Amino acid sequence: MTDSPAGLPITGDRSRADLVITGCTVLVHDDRERIGFEEDAAVVVRDGRVDAVTTASAGERLAAAERIDARGQVAMPGLVNCHTHAPMVALRGVAEDLPTEEWFNDVVWPVESNLTERDVELGARLACAEMIRGGVTCFADHYFAMDRVAAVVEECGIRAHLGQAYFSSQGPQGREKSLEFALRHRGSAGGRITTALAPHAPYTVDDADLTATAGLARAHGLPVHLHAAENRDQTEASLDRHGVTPIEVLRRTGILDTDVLIAHGTGITERDLPVLEAAAGRVAVASAPRGYLKFGWPTTTPVRALRDIGIPVGLATDGAASNNSLDVWESMALTALIQKSTTGDPRWLTARQALHHATLQSARAVGLGDTLGRLAPGRRADIVLVDLGGPHTQPVHDLAATLVHSARASDVRTTIVDGRVLMRDRELLTLDVPSVAGELGERLPALLDRSHGRRIQDYKT
Repeated sequence: MTDSPAGLPITGDRSRADLVITGCTVLVHDDRERIGFEEDAAVVVRDGRVDAVTTASAGERLAAAERIDARGQVAMPGLVNCHTHAPMVALRGVAEDLPTEEWFNDVVWPVESNLTERDVELGARLACAEMIRGGVTCFADHYFAMDRVAAVVEECGIRAHLGQAYFSSQGPQGREKSLEFALRHRGSAGGRITTALAPHAPYTVDDADLTATAGLARAHGLPVHLHAAENRDQTEASLDRHGVTPIEVLRRTGILDTDVLIAHGTGITERDLPVLEAAAGRVAVASAPRGYLKFGWPTTTPVRALRDIGIPVGLATDGAASNNSLDVWESMALTALIQKSTTGDPRWLTARQALHHATLQSARAVGLGDTLGRLAPGRRADIVLVDLGGPHTQPVHDLAATLVHSARASDVRTTIVDGRVLMRDRELLTLDVPSVAGELGERLPALLDRSHGRRIQDYKT
């Protein structure tokens, strides 16, 4: 008998594994949740879960239905995109170099009034393909026609945390549809889909609707996923009009008594921190720094201040209409660099800290911290293999720094969700990109037409 680095005994008479990944370096978390690496290791998968992280020699002795030789590669937990609008890849590049208000009112919300369910489905297919190719194994989505997104998730094998977005301008029906979706799809796709209630934001959903949402969340055991304190202008406008910040709106409406994922939070202020710290529910924040830079926002998510009060910050991309990509690797590197710049401290955020945000903290942000985010016995087998053999990742003096600051999404060779290989050696196995892109291209003229003068909502913070 031998012991794996994760402490699980490996014996020669165990039943055959479903999958064994051998010869790799494995990113692991120790008992204090510090990032480390096990070299010349193997990952054993049974029944969709990590059964062991052991030595390469022990892994080679195990019988397996499927085996992957990962020499020269790093095995790490799949990345989690903690806040996006996946179908908005259809709008990639249509609203460039605009301030936030014009971006919403003049382009995005008029175009979104044209969306059909087929547009949403095609956008979701393209987005899932992009994320799987970039090592994202789970994404938190907040959009319309989410039944179609759920169907794509079911089919392609990725994991998702889904919410049907709504505005108060839709009347009670918007909130009711969000609840119906969440209850209908909770636990679907073999457990790969979790759900949330998804009010858009405090500036588009009134206090009465937020209060009702909080009550529904508590009654049905559902989390809430919404935008709040997205930028400093929203916070200042809320203070001017209502005398409270958007975070204080979440407190007075009971949203902070639920488990809540707050998108962006670059407008979180010092006065908000004790409010968040005292929240009765589990609070997390999703940060998508590339979009903040594009919009010219003067602040970013206060990662260090949130860390100090125990709030996990997950990495995100937002939708591709604002970010242009769904590349969580880029979000990881930008988060580390921007935090160094805004705090004036090169010792913060370290590469290992950035990897913690990309793995365990991101899993916690979407409510899956007990099942994802670590390669350890009992965790779901959501695994990516990263090839560091390229000239841009050699030589490797500091593996964590190489992964954060040198590696790219295109270095992901293999993506696995629940033990199922969705991409092997850069070949997608569950999605057909050319057919999706071709049909979507044919539909774009109708989707992009703004001559009708409609918009789904007004952006007024």
